[in-house]
Amino acid sequence: MSPRNTPDETAPDAVAVAALGWIAKSPDMLGRFLALTGIEAAQIREAASEPGFLAGVLDFVLAHEPTLTAFCEDSGIAPAQVQKARRSLGSGDEDAWLLT
Repeated sequence: MSPRNTPDETAPDAVAVAALGWIAKSPDMLGRFLALTGIEAAQIREAASEPGFLAGVLDFVLAHEPTLTAFCEDSGIAPAQVQKARRSLGSGDEDAWLLT
């Protein structure tokens, strides 16, 4: 699948939401995400409104190359676009919710 290049699909929050949706579709991936973040499945909607959550979703994807590769292949979003989206979403203390 070729990388997507339309502005709406490459907006940082859209990339992160796509990643979160991709994570949620796989029970194994979702389990790993929940274990690493310390949140429960029922808390995801609430956590998603917290500053830094979407950045943390991309941190999760970027931290494991096989995960990044699988997400990019499935979504058609280039790895460089995921990295760019992560940088655009902020850094530092904003990811304090991520407990790893």
